[in-house]
Amino acid sequence: MVELYGDERLDYLLADEEMRIIQSPSVFSFSLDAVLLSHFAYVPIRKGNLVDLCSGNGVIPLFLSKRTKGKIIGVEIQERLHSMAQRSIAYNQLDGQIKMIHGDLKNAPQELGYGQYDVVTCNPPYFTTSNKEEINENEHFAIARHEIHCSLEDVIRASSQLVKQGGKVALVHRPGRLLDIVTLMRQYRLEPKRLQFVYPKDGKEANTLLIEGTKDGSPDLKILPPLVVYQDNDEYTDKLKRILYGTK
Repeated sequence: MVELYGDERLDYLLADEEMRIIQSPSVFSFSLDAVLLSHFAYVPIRKGNLVDLCSGNGVIPLFLSKRTKGKIIGVEIQERLHSMAQRSIAYNQLDGQIKMIHGDLKNAPQELGYGQYDVVTCNPPYFTTSNKEEINENEHFAIARHEIHCSLEDVIRASSQLVKQGGKVALVHRPGRLLDIVTLMRQYRLEPKRLQFVYPKDGKEANTLLIEGTKDGSPDLKILPPLVVYQDNDEYTDKLKRILYGTK
């Protein structure tokens, strides 16, 4: 059993018939971006140490736990989302593998250790806060979507400080920030190695990017095949079905 508060609900984690996650329409529900990042990122299968920044309700650590036996730490600044993540982890009996930290990612390297991690993942806020009128009135959504508590540079700096030499850092973001991302990754010794663009449909502009860098890696960027989400009939493409459900 798990204790739920307010409008929280216990959802299945996609096709997994056993794993569940606590979500709330007024606070947080995970998006396709989290699923894609969890599938895209390199993970050590048998052992290793991983950190997920901006963890929200813990969705990425939960997904990653299905791909690795390594230890996973999630970092989330919002107290209620941290609570939701902790309760989801306990419900799925993953306390021995996943640990949630309630705190600011900018302090994570000092608190968790410099250069100790094989992999760092992050689904960060996408939008700057220059125009406050555009910020969602819901505080939880605003913090998740806008650079209120952390900037893109904060994310990349902390990721670089956490990951060991030769370790991987994977992000999901918007294509319009690509040059900023690459510039900052190289500034903080993360050499971009894999890049994939995600398109809502064939013939449409990309609306998401997935990028992975290696700490102190040599220059050699691979552009992966495009990933298309929907067919013309608005059903998921076969590739997306395989990612989401493990089926065609």
